[in-house]
Amino acid sequence: MTLRPESARRKMAAAHRWFRMWSRVAKGLVNTHHPLLVHIIPTRRCNLSCSYCNEYDEVSAPVPTEEMLRRIDRLAALDSSVVTISGGEPLLHPELDEIIRRIRHHGMIAGMITNGYLLVAERIERLNRAGLEYLQISIDNLQPDDVSMKSLKVLDKKLELLARHAEFHVNINSVVGGGIHNPHDAATIARRAVQLGFTSTVGIIHDGSGQLRPIAEEELKVYREVRNLGRRRSFARFIDFQDDLAHGRPHEWRCRAGARYLYICEDGLVHYCSQQRGYPGIPLEKYTLEDIRREYSTRKGCAPNCTVSCVQQVAMVDNWRDPQTLEAFSRPQPLTQLQTTSRQ
Repeated sequence: MTLRPESARRKMAAAHRWFRMWSRVAKGLVNTHHPLLVHIIPTRRCNLSCSYCNEYDEVSAPVPTEEMLRRIDRLAALDSSVVTISGGEPLLHPELDEIIRRIRHHGMIAGMITNGYLLVAERIERLNRAGLEYLQISIDNLQPDDVSMKSLKVLDKKLELLARHAEFHVNINSVVGGGIHNPHDAATIARRAVQLGFTSTVGIIHDGSGQLRPIAEEELKVYREVRNLGRRRSFARFIDFQDDLAHGRPHEWRCRAGARYLYICEDGLVHYCSQQRGYPGIPLEKYTLEDIRREYSTRKGCAPNCTVSCVQQVAMVDNWRDPQTLEAFSRPQPLTQLQTTSRQ
């Protein structure tokens, strides 16, 4: 199977997404005191146990739906632009569609990050009806191994289903570093994504604190190939910061986490990001414009070697202005580790 057909309906949906996204970027240029991107966790549980991942457990119950809806309402009250549902594995939440509908009800852009294992044609159609606009799957290798089960061999049929049925934008993210056995897998995955009509990005796997783990020369070659493959058609155009990181150089930027980017854990607390959980650690229902203003102006000690691309991309709206004058911490805080149970 090759490129998915561009029906009139899909073209209209893509044009609408484009307008909604860039109108919110424009709004962000005018007003700095609202979140541009929020990642929210409806369940910490995951059906996989990739060795490099510190964002899951195997036992947690889903966040009650009514609580999730209250959190979405609160994000709307903070004038958030984009809400991406993550995890764990968000498809394990029994009322995921209702959460997506609530995001869209408030006029916010609805996205999701999934491992893709639970996608079938009927589930994709339900996501269409709920109003999902963006979906990302990370695929780590061609064959499942002890590092990751997110392999193209397992997921290729899922990608074909998405190509046939999805009315939302699909991005496939491949990775280098972090113990991935064959870095050339990333290039094969990226080419397959483009063949199916999806966009493609590449990420550098971080260490346990979200910090840079230098990559080898062979990995660097693959990173360049995949980056150039996706640059014209996706947010790969906006990941130049990774060039510094790929070469082991600190990147100078102004991290606006806690202000322009929020990470809402399953307990409803606001954190800088998935890799710096614990600060500010304020319940979402108590998070105010004053908190956003404070964190907007706060310099983060973990920023120079950060590999968390979504936070870096959001910061590009403001990197050119408003120097940060407040200090948070002088070195990266220890990550709040999740307790996991080994699979038998």
